[in-house]
Amino acid sequence: MSGFDDNYLTQLLRTCDTIGNRFEDFMARHIRRGSSRPRVIIRRTSFECKLPNLSLFQAFSFLFVIAVLCLLSGIPTFAQTPDVDDIHIAPRVDTDKPDNDKPDNNVQPNAVMEDTVRMHAPTIRSKVDLVLVPVTVTDPMNRLVTGLDKENFQVFEGKEAQDVRHFSSEDAPISLGVIFDMSGSMSSKVERAREAVTEFFKTANPQDEFFLIAFADKPQEISDFTQSVDDLQGKLIYTVPKGRTALLDAIYLGISKMRQAKYPKRALLIISDGGDNHSRYNEGEIKSLVKEADVMVYSIGIYDRYMSTPEEQLGPALLNDVSELSGGRSFTIDNPNDLADVATKIGIELRNQYVLGYRPKNPGHDGKWHKIKVKLLPPKGLPPLHVYAKTGYYASSQ
Repeated sequence: MSGFDDNYLTQLLRTCDTIGNRFEDFMARHIRRGSSRPRVIIRRTSFECKLPNLSLFQAFSFLFVIAVLCLLSGIPTFAQTPDVDDIHIAPRVDTDKPDNDKPDNNVQPNAVMEDTVRMHAPTIRSKVDLVLVPVTVTDPMNRLVTGLDKENFQVFEGKEAQDVRHFSSEDAPISLGVIFDMSGSMSSKVERAREAVTEFFKTANPQDEFFLIAFADKPQEISDFTQSVDDLQGKLIYTVPKGRTALLDAIYLGISKMRQAKYPKRALLIISDGGDNHSRYNEGEIKSLVKEADVMVYSIGIYDRYMSTPEEQLGPALLNDVSELSGGRSFTIDNPNDLADVATKIGIELRNQYVLGYRPKNPGHDGKWHKIKVKLLPPKGLPPLHVYAKTGYYASSQ
């Protein structure tokens, strides 16, 4: 660079300054001249400046300086933020798109999302306050009474009469659990008890489902829910009587198992020869559980005429209280040979119950116990009849 004199440098700087000013004016005119439609404009522009006679090295140096100055002078121009009103870039609209594919401007994004949720979320059904009350009617000879109509029944919740809106006397499928006593005291009665279960199954509906729980020192699930009576009877044969009597624990397990039942009509059949003497749960806890569960409890108590232990003496009252509380019935026998007949009677009774349904006039979601009383208005000419029905229900807390 030693070939440059002061006059040459002065002239070079003036020329570069002139070029920079013209370039800046050029960029300002074309960038600020905006349009609502984005477009690219290519235009040839020439500007003149007289350069001195330069050598090749001086010319190369001169062009390099011009390039640097152009970049430095152009940066502020490109970095300027244009006015909002000067630039408008509209989204591209595909005019060839069919009308049925165009988005509906009236549909809000939230509405679309709600439709998607409804499509994939499980359906939640609201709970209807319908109380169903299975009812059994017998005559003074303890025989089943059938053929009654809706007008022959009155239902009271507390002291207020309810409107019976649902009435049925059909043989509906049932989910039933057999609670079988296999304690040591059943050794001499176990064969008759097994025959009783066999006779009971003969009255079953083909769609019924059953499970089996045997108990001694503790309850044990022998068979899960099944519709195969043969399979259940086969498992019952291999149970061996031994140990003590955990009756209350077995009832607890049976009611808990009913949570897996598929039919709304549910019942337990208990076959035992004595009271409880080996359970963790007490009588009060089991009675509260029975009140909460919508499960009828039927029981057959096989007792010796001379009950030797306090547990045996309290056994009939225990089974009777639990059964009546649920709307079921308890049968007490002292001859194992009567087991099969009683089991058959229970099976027939379960197939010939009346079901009354009502919606409480004053529904209360208070989680409290609501008493139920069923009264009978029998046709004229019939003897006094007895009604068996559950004594109440726990209202939902929601």
